[in-house]
Formats: sequence, C-alpha cells, structure tokens
Amino acid sequence: MKLSVLENKTTRLYFIDAMRAWAILMMLQGHFIDGLLDTAFRDGTSTSFSIWKYFRGITAPVFFTVSGFIFTYLLIKGDKTGIQNPRVKKGVRRGLELLFIGYLLRMNLFGLLQGKFYDSFYLVDVLHCIGLSLLGIIGIYLLAQKQKKYSFPLALLSITALLFIFEPTYKTWGFSFLPNAFANYLTKANGSVFTIIPWFGYAAFGGFLSVVFTKFKNSKYLYSVAIPLFAITGALLILFSSDLFLIISKWTDLQLFANIYFNNYLFIRLGDVLIVFSVFMLFRSLLKNRTVLKIGQSTLSIYIIHFIILYGTFTGLGLYRFLNHSLTPTISILGAFTFMVVCTYTALKYEDNKEAVKLRLAIVLRFAQAKIEILAIQVFQISKNQFFRFLRRVGLAKN
Repeated sequence: MKLSVLENKTTRLYFIDAMRAWAILMMLQGHFIDGLLDTAFRDGTSTSFSIWKYFRGITAPVFFTVSGFIFTYLLIKGDKTGIQNPRVKKGVRRGLELLFIGYLLRMNLFGLLQGKFYDSFYLVDVLHCIGLSLLGIIGIYLLAQKQKKYSFPLALLSITALLFIFEPTYKTWGFSFLPNAFANYLTKANGSVFTIIPWFGYAAFGGFLSVVFTKFKNSKYLYSVAIPLFAITGALLILFSSDLFLIISKWTDLQLFANIYFNNYLFIRLGDVLIVFSVFMLFRSLLKNRTVLKIGQSTLSIYIIHFIILYGTFTGLGLYRFLNHSLTPTISILGAFTFMVVCTYTALKYEDNKEAVKLRLAIVLRFAQAKIEILAIQVFQISKNQFFRFLRRVGLAKN
C-alpha cells in the first residue's frame, strides 16, 4: 500500500492538474465577461480588451489538450493492453457520461413537460466534444494495439495535422444531409459552440504528448529538454507558421495552404498551448498547492455548476438571461471574480461530500419513485373504474 502511494506521488504530473485548474478558471471568467459585458465596451482598439480576448482564446485549446493528455496518460499507464486494459471500459463509461451530461445541461424542463425538445438541446458544446474525443482516443488505441509501438502516437499526431490542415475545406461543408442532432457535431451552422472537427485535434495532440511523457517520465533530462523544446516550438508556430503555409502555397500552387495562411488560428493556438505547457513545467515545483490541485481534479463539477448559474440549466433562469450584455467593465471584473469563487467553492464542497450527497439523492429518488408508483396505481384504478362505468352506461358491460 505504501509503495503504491509513493509511486503515485512520484509519477503524478502535478503541473497538469495545475494547468487544468488554470484553464477552468479562465473559462469561468471568460464565459461570464463574454456573456454579460455590455457590447459598448467591446473595443477592439483597447489593449486590455485585446489581451483579455487573446488569452480567452487560449482556454479551450489548453483544456482540450490537457483532457487528452490526462486521459491517455491513465490509459497507457498500466501493464494490461488492448481490450483487457480496465481503463478502456472506464474511458468508454466516462465518454458516454460526458455526452449524457452535455445533453442534460441543455435540457429545458418547461419544454420537456410539454413533450418538446428545443433546438438548443441538440447543440454541441465542450462536454460533448471531450466525451466524443475520449471515445475516439480509445478507438485509435485499440486499432493500434496490434501494430508497432509508435503507431498509436503517430496516429494521434497525424490526426491533429490532418484536421488542422484541412479545416478550411471542411468548415464550408453544411452537412445538410444529416439530421441536426448529428450535423451539429460537424458544423457551427446551426449554433453549436464547438464541433468535434477540428477540436478533436487538440485532444489527440494531448494524447500524443502523453505518450512521449510516459516514455521519458523517468529520465532526469525530461524537463530540461521538454521546457525549451516546447517553448521554442510554440514560438515558431505562433510567429512563423502562417508565413510557412504561404510559402508552401506558392510552391505547390494549392489554395488550401493560402486559406490556412489567411485564418491560421489552429496552429497559432497550438503554439500557445505549447508555451503554456512550458511555463507550467518551468514552475512545476511551485504548483503543488492542495487547493489548486483539487480545483484541477474537480473541473467537471465546476463546469456543471457554472453552466447552471450562468445559463440556467433546466429552467433558463440564469444570469445570462437577466444580465445579457449589460454590465460595465468594473462590474464585469468584480462579478467574474465572485462567480469564479462561488463556482469553485461550491464544487469543492460537493467533492468533499460527494458520497453523502449521492446517498441522499438516492434516498430522495427512491422515495419519489415509490410515490409515483402509488400515484400510478391510484390513477390506473380510477381510470379502470371510470372505463367500466362507461361500458355499463352504453350497455356493453353488465352491472
């Protein structure tokens, strides 16, 4: 027991949990300010607003990459491989759970009581894409098991490259031949916030990095090599990837690479992700604060709570409905800070009392189920009596 605990402490990558904590907190303030800040103050010429907007754009790529990293790290950590790996079953369950929660958060009870599912229910968001990404990584993992050892990381890296390079092509496809419930995973035309393509590319890239880290995790030169390598590669992607695609376009005379040059956000954001990785690795010894690590391990609870408060899950009565684009910058900043504190504090309290909450919820559900069964029996009995009374009146049944 002591050996396993020691092994867990020595092999755990604390900086990854800290990155995930940073990403979820960035997401909270980003969603709050973006949804509630008055449009009159969205000044593109403002340096502070431009800096905030740029860093907000980093959040999702970091979150997807870290999610793919953590999941793959756990997937390939044990001795068992292929379908015998217990992480495969857990991963499938986790992926389906995220998909279910993603739809649950978009459910409207008032519409459900009327037997309706509004169009917003079918829109795809972060949880849908991460859940599907986990299932995708599992699929690639299983397909690569009988191949060479490098097949799995090579496949993950290749998928990232292909999804990012061909983004200008498939983003113009409407996928109108598919029902909206499926098309929303592939196009933003109907209002989806995220789509599985190209965002699966970041999760796959995180999986690739995870395989590399697992291979060299015991090397004493891991961080001394990884930190400058990530920083330099990230800087090159940010500063020179656009020009590189323009040069390739001129060499090959292919419009595809010119289109990447004109809207090269995917590779630039990938560079941002690598820079963030290098910064967190550099300060990894300072990132072992217990609260920070708990926040990083409670991102799902934080996300759910923030969604309910901000967007009004089930009822639509959230902050976004009442304060949509109406706050001043000062109020937005103070409100965002308060929002972050409330969401994280509530989530951490829930995590500390998760088992007790689940037990009480199970008791309430069983009580409700018993009451519903009793009510159903009563309704059935009354309906049956009324039905036979009607039959006797029309002469189709005897007294």
